[in-house]
Amino acid sequence: MTKFEVPIGVSLWPRPEAVNDVADVVELTREAQGVGLRGVWFGQKFDLDSLVLAGVVGQAVGGIGVGTSVVPIGARHPVVVGSQAQTAQAASGGRFRLGVGFGAAAFDAAAFGVVEDRPVLRLREYLTVLREVIERGGVEFAGERVRANPPMSTAVRGGGNIPLLVAAMGPQALRVTGELADGVLPFLAGPRTLGTHILPRLERVRPERRPQVVAGVVAVVTDRVEEVRARAAEAMSFFENVPSYRAVLDREGAGRAVELALIGDEEYVARGLREYIEAGATELLVTQTDLGGPADRQRTWRLLGELSV
Repeated sequence: MTKFEVPIGVSLWPRPEAVNDVADVVELTREAQGVGLRGVWFGQKFDLDSLVLAGVVGQAVGGIGVGTSVVPIGARHPVVVGSQAQTAQAASGGRFRLGVGFGAAAFDAAAFGVVEDRPVLRLREYLTVLREVIERGGVEFAGERVRANPPMSTAVRGGGNIPLLVAAMGPQALRVTGELADGVLPFLAGPRTLGTHILPRLERVRPERRPQVVAGVVAVVTDRVEEVRARAAEAMSFFENVPSYRAVLDREGAGRAVELALIGDEEYVARGLREYIEAGATELLVTQTDLGGPADRQRTWRLLGELSV
């Protein structure tokens, strides 16, 4: 099968049978590297810490990229995230990318008591502080939503030059991302949304550069299409009631999130992934590859490794 012109990575989470979650993710990363995948990405829930995990995996497995997709900005101060990100970058030898995003407002309110009525302003101030922490080794900032003035250096030797990506999809968030970040990590934003909504807005802000566009796509190579699609429909239904995801689904003309999942044989999945590249994705992040079980996950990873540059 002809290789794509972009790298491909996968999101990882411990398997249900794991005895040690971190050790299991390290093992999965070695497997991903062995089939030719270029990166592994870690989401953030309420158990494993994605930034710590990226550093551990980056130190344990050489030669493969590690990243967060994504760290919610509601409950973590940017000075803390900057410190963690630099530590992960140093641990991985420069192979780390930091992905941040709004997260789910309902989760932030329930878990942390955090309610943000001006999320785009918070994003702007957050990215401003984060940049200063990472690139300048210190910051003094007094905004409406974020204040920062650490009394000593924030620099970590070996921890610089971190690509900063944002899970932005709305017009205002894309404008801020275009100004202050290196690219985007959209999920459930299909080829139409990438090509007609996300990329034009990023390019309008800074036409002199090409942003990183790491497109998150659910994909499973399987012979049990209907069974796996039913599992995917259940797993993805959460996003249908989140306003930001509902907006991109509507833009794609999709009533259900599962309509954007690529579930089928190798040819079907490869054809669907290529549409994202043709729409402007500079990298692919394939998620939920385990929906069909271990054998289908391995089959999916083999295809992705064959396609990745």
